[in-house]
Amino acid sequence: ELRRNIQGISQKMLTQQLRELEQDNIVVRKSYNTVPPKVEYYLSDYGRSLEKLLDTLCSWGEMHVSTLQAKGEDVALVKVN
Repeated sequence: ELRRNIQGISQKMLTQQLRELEQDNIVVRKSYNTVPPKVEYYLSDYGRSLEKLLDTLCSWGEMHVSTLQAKGEDVALVKVN
């Protein structure tokens, strides 16, 4: 699901980033012993503590895109579900 929603990311890069986030205790990895294999990631409590900061950064990014567009620059905002 993450790979489908993040344009241009390879499975290798996504796996590498998720492993780093897991090592930093930002996400938790849960694997299921099924065929085909299934793995889920979710935010840890520590990772959820970043929510307000990330919301603020996203809001700033949206404002910045609007500012650039108001100056006549060809900028598009792409939202990820």
